Amino acid sequence: MKSRRVVREVPAAGQESVWDYPRPPRAEPSSERVVIVFGGETIVDTTDSVRVLETSHPPVYYLPTAAFRPGSLVDAPGQSFCEFKGLAGYLSVRGGSLEASRAAWFYPNPSPGYESLVGRVAVYPSAMQQCSVGGEVVTSQEGDFYGGWITSRVVGPFKGAPGTLGW
Repeated sequence: MKSRRVVREVPAAGQESVWDYPRPPRAEPSSERVVIVFGGETIVDTTDSVRVLETSHPPVYYLPTAAFRPGSLVDAPGQSFCEFKGLAGYLSVRGGSLEASRAAWFYPNPSPGYESLVGRVAVYPSAMQQCSVGGEVVTSQEGDFYGGWITSRVVGPFKGAPGTLGW
């Protein structure tokens, strides 16, 4: 199988390249306003998040469980394992009359270095009606595995699309 050469986009002033993000990923606090709308309801509006930054991936925002509208997070079956962050559990998300099955995940006991994720939840923006960061509506990372939030602040190319698994 022939490997595709990845050509890093050069970031403009005020932008970040996901190819400058570290591996293993870095978790950093953010005070950007994050708003999630689902089922016609605002289910999150917070300025308390942790961005996880990993090579080739747009940022993933982890939000305090307490910032979600009561009743909007429901336990869901299944687990997955991240070689860096540890064992993840899943949640379904409810808003209005809608429910998105396994649309969020969390790390109840993350690996050392990721303790800032305790009590926080990440959401797949593709499963929500709208997610925004700092007033900008995000674009979802391609693919059904990753949950990155793409804004004009980050440039790729981004892992997730067909043919990018080997990056």
